[in-house]
Amino acid sequence: METKKIELVVREILEAMEGTSAGEGNKTDSAVFDTHTLSKRQEFWVPVGVSARHVHLTEEHVEALFGAGYQLTRKKELMGGQYAAGETVTIVGLKLRAIENVRVLGPARKASQVEISATDAVRLGVYAPVRESGDLEGSASIALAGPKGVVYLAQGCIVAKRHIHMSPKDAAAVGVRDGDVVSVRADNERETIFSQVRIRVDDSFTLEMHLDTDEANASKIATGSLVELIKTP
Repeated sequence: METKKIELVVREILEAMEGTSAGEGNKTDSAVFDTHTLSKRQEFWVPVGVSARHVHLTEEHVEALFGAGYQLTRKKELMGGQYAAGETVTIVGLKLRAIENVRVLGPARKASQVEISATDAVRLGVYAPVRESGDLEGSASIALAGPKGVVYLAQGCIVAKRHIHMSPKDAAAVGVRDGDVVSVRADNERETIFSQVRIRVDDSFTLEMHLDTDEANASKIATGSLVELIKTP
């Protein structure tokens, strides 16, 4: 009896499907295609740039570390008018633990800033808070050593808060504004969702999400990997 009931149900389903195919087949196919297309349009993929530890210096500190009248040399152009300089320094924590060959980024800024990973902070013996670039009030103390001198920063060492650089055109495409906070998803074997990702919009920016080396290694992401923006305000 149960077998006959199952056969009857299956027959009714098949008949219903045949009726749909005969009378509304083109409409159904079109609806499926449109939904798929809409889904694809809503996806927004962002390339990643893994940001290693680096230093920003004032003109005064450039001269203190490299000599009077010294000018940084351009090694690699970066977005927003910045560049990786040919110069490096040694950063020294409060327990006299040091990391050598830390890249300097130019041009000179109004305040010197050291950006490291949380792992670097443990190695150096400093407590570096997670901050946006330029938010240095109350951040960690650190010393910098160059070929011509040493500079002590009472504050200025941070772990950079993850963020996405984008142009106004990209921001309009995804519906976000400068300062918004979004989430992104890394779609790989260690699928990871990053929340609290700050949007930075400027005409000089190209689309790129910046993570530090700790975040990238933990989620198996490398420079050039793509992440999906999955939530907007």
